[in-house]
Amino acid sequence: MTALDEDFGFTLGVVFRAYVKATNVAVGDLPGGHRGYQILTAATREQPESQSALCQRFGIDRTVMTYLLDDLERADLVTRRPAPTDRRTRLVVATETGRKRLAELDLRLRHAEAHVLAGLSADDQASLKALLSKLAVHANAADPVNSACQAVQDIAASTP
Repeated sequence: MTALDEDFGFTLGVVFRAYVKATNVAVGDLPGGHRGYQILTAATREQPESQSALCQRFGIDRTVMTYLLDDLERADLVTRRPAPTDRRTRLVVATETGRKRLAELDLRLRHAEAHVLAGLSADDQASLKALLSKLAVHANAADPVNSACQAVQDIAASTP
C-alpha cells in the first residue's frame, strides 16, 4: 500500500478510469457511446420523452442532442414521433431494433461492471453501489450539474 491508496480522490479516479474504459468497450460501437446508451434506455424503458426533456435530463446541448438522435435514428435504434398533444414536439421512441440492441448492451455493461468490481465480494459490491448512490444524490443536491458539458469544463478548469 502507498499513501495514494488511502487518498479518496486518487482511488476514486482510478476506479472511474477503469469504469470508463470498460464501459467504452461495452458501448463504444453505439452512436454516441454512453450518451447514446442513456438515450436508448430512456426511449425504451420510460414514457417517451421530448428531445427538449432529454436535453434537460441528461445535460446535453440541444444541437448535440439533434446530431445524436440523427445518428441513433440512422442506426434504426430510435425514432422521433410528433407528440399527440403538440405536433411541434417530437417524442423519442425506441424501435424494435433499438430494444433488442439495448438488451445486448445491458449484458455487456453488466460484464463491464462485474470486471471493475471483481475485487469485491457480492455484499461489498452492493454496499459500494448503495453508498455511491447516496453520496451522488447528496453531492448533486449541494452542487447540481445542469450540463454534462459543464461538468467536463469544471474538471478541465481544475486540472493544471
